[in-house]
Amino acid sequence: MTGVESDRFSQHLANVYFSIFALFCFKLFVKISLAILSHFYIVKGNRKEAARIAAEFYGVTQGRGSWADRSPLHEAASQGRLLSLKTLLAQGQKANTLTIDHVTPLHDACLGKHVACAKALIEAGANTNAITIDGVTPLFNACSSGSAPCVGLLLQNGAKPQGLEFWASAIHEAASKGHSDCVEVLISWGVDIDQDISYLGTPLYVACVHQQLHCMKKLLHAGASVQKGRQQDTPLHAASRQSNLDIVMLLLDFGANISARNAEAKRPVEVAIASSPVDRLLLHYEATPNSLCQLCRLCVRGCLGRSRLNLIPQLELPKLLMDFLHYQ
Repeated sequence: MTGVESDRFSQHLANVYFSIFALFCFKLFVKISLAILSHFYIVKGNRKEAARIAAEFYGVTQGRGSWADRSPLHEAASQGRLLSLKTLLAQGQKANTLTIDHVTPLHDACLGKHVACAKALIEAGANTNAITIDGVTPLFNACSSGSAPCVGLLLQNGAKPQGLEFWASAIHEAASKGHSDCVEVLISWGVDIDQDISYLGTPLYVACVHQQLHCMKKLLHAGASVQKGRQQDTPLHAASRQSNLDIVMLLLDFGANISARNAEAKRPVEVAIASSPVDRLLLHYEATPNSLCQLCRLCVRGCLGRSRLNLIPQLELPKLLMDFLHYQ
């Protein structure tokens, strides 16, 4: 390359860098200008216009749920400021005010575990079954945050314990996060503890995947099917992969089928880590028959069925036997 060609190449390269720098400065200028404009609309009280500007510039996904989109009622609910929230309601703010993605103040109150704010909103007419564009309800948010008082409050005021298929499920969310108190409240209100969502499986399966032992105990004691998981994959398959000995022992105690095969035709022992404690336990369990006591307990509970397990105390049996049937 001659000296002249080298100079031309350097000049072209400098032009490219200058163009990139100029584009960067222009985008930065636009971004700052829009931020100032959004702030101007917020100060003037026009939050909807501020949210529209943010959504158009940043795109629908990033604009969703942005700070500019929240009303003062949303902010008070999310921060648990009860006095401010009641003042805003008294001034005429609507309890069912929606953001772009249909989040209500009640959604925010439940996600923040602010039961007093949630109660005030419900008393002002908030919809306990409001659904965001992602299918999230206030009950789902309460289960996500682990607020059993909010869960109970919502259910007492008309919230449906179970949503439609393929929507966000409160019982699955509580089970995955390990919020056993929320699981217990949902069970007491008649939620389907064997609800099978195609991409998640049953609540018990989800609890196994996330190794939430206490939630599993709540579900199993309430009569959840120990065999139903996600498609052909059973809870025992999921627990065997996790190598959690306590969870595997719990499932076996409730009658999990060690011979069940998943979509790959594998038994639980075949998905466990070789020579691990779980692998050794499953091999021992395969070679050892269940005791007569265990078989009788499983048979009695199976004959009663999930809906009648609560009738066990009415059986004319010694307390020791009733405790045995209740796994106590």
